[in-house]
Amino acid sequence: MSSAVDDARGTATPVTRYVDARRLHPVGRRPWLGRYLHDLWRRRAFIIADSRAKTITTNRDMLLGNVWLIGRPLLDGATYFIIFGLLFGARDGIENFVGYLLIGIFLFGYTSRSLTSGISSIPGGKNLIRTFSFPRAVVPLATWLRESFSTIPTVLTMLVLILAIPPHAPITVWWLLFPAVLLLQTMFNVGLVLYASRFGAAVPDSKVVAGFFSRIWMYGSGVMFSIERLSEGHPAAMAISELNPLYCVLQLARANLLYSSPGDPKLWAVLATWALVTPIFGFLYFWHGEEHYGRE
Repeated sequence: MSSAVDDARGTATPVTRYVDARRLHPVGRRPWLGRYLHDLWRRRAFIIADSRAKTITTNRDMLLGNVWLIGRPLLDGATYFIIFGLLFGARDGIENFVGYLLIGIFLFGYTSRSLTSGISSIPGGKNLIRTFSFPRAVVPLATWLRESFSTIPTVLTMLVLILAIPPHAPITVWWLLFPAVLLLQTMFNVGLVLYASRFGAAVPDSKVVAGFFSRIWMYGSGVMFSIERLSEGHPAAMAISELNPLYCVLQLARANLLYSSPGDPKLWAVLATWALVTPIFGFLYFWHGEEHYGRE
């Protein structure tokens, strides 16, 4: 960078100044992990503000607005109760089938919405990504936090319903373990959203695939029927089900809230493993694709 100054004889003499470029890096290149985490932490206020704003405006174009956060799982519950509970007899042998079904629908919906939103997060934030320079993980993390905020009223509604609808779930000391189940599910959802975000950025049609996968996952998690009854005589099928993180979430929540039990320790161990491993590998997987987000 050059400029000119006058010497004693009044003659302009060019002066060269240099810019310290040691802290500069090429635009769009993936920064090293420590720097990336530091930049991401600096933008935590934006992540929180963006997720809160989108939580309020998610269903603003609908007549009932955010009432559908609660209304949709209630309609699903009524549908599944008629089809599986009454027509197919799935309620036979299940104590408090209404509470069993409500817990399955509301909690599975939390993870299912996180998956779908994660798939759409990078394509939906493409204009922001192309305009500003920031850690791209901001976008899926804001999506995850938005779904977590939206889940608070739905979980409270679920608790009220299982208390109000006969046969009325009893409040016991084991209810204190339910927040731990919800926390582990939330941690698992972080990694799921990060995985889904990179996949959604790479495959334009992945939202269709996600819907298909979500339905299979729902049936494999025992949302509206007992996996234990269906897998009688098939221990291998039961063993596979117990490795499913959503099956663990639903079974532990039902044990805590409906059946006055702390839940199976093996399911706690499996769910805790998913909750610790999935966010770490999901973040690394997303970070590794940092240079490709927002490109045509």
